[in-house]
Amino acid sequence: QVQLVESGGGLVQAGGSLRLSCTASGLTYSDYAMGWFRQAPGKEYEFVAAIHWSGTRTQYSDSVKGRFTISRTNAKTAVDLQMNSLKPEDTAVYFCAARASAGAWPSEYSFDYAHWGQGTQVTVSS
Repeated sequence: QVQLVESGGGLVQAGGSLRLSCTASGLTYSDYAMGWFRQAPGKEYEFVAAIHWSGTRTQYSDSVKGRFTISRTNAKTAVDLQMNSLKPEDTAVYFCAARASAGAWPSEYSFDYAHWGQGTQVTVSS
């Protein structure tokens, strides 16, 4: 059974930083592209960032580009999201996800991901 567990969320002031981490079990982690999505109250899932299984290719939404960095450590089966210069509009529940197919490229579309974590709350105060 695939399990993804996020950690690292919390409350931070605008301009601050947080680092989210997602650990994976139940799959050959190094074969799967991973993504981060977020969902604010009353809104749809929003793509944040994704990373190729090799760690050599990354994708970011325009809203976080230059502020967030996605990275992965295959030896530790973890994918991290370093979030800097946080803004109140970054407030959301953040989810990590694994692509449905081994070897697939990163994707910005939530329907391409078959495995999801339970989410971690990030709140940015103004």
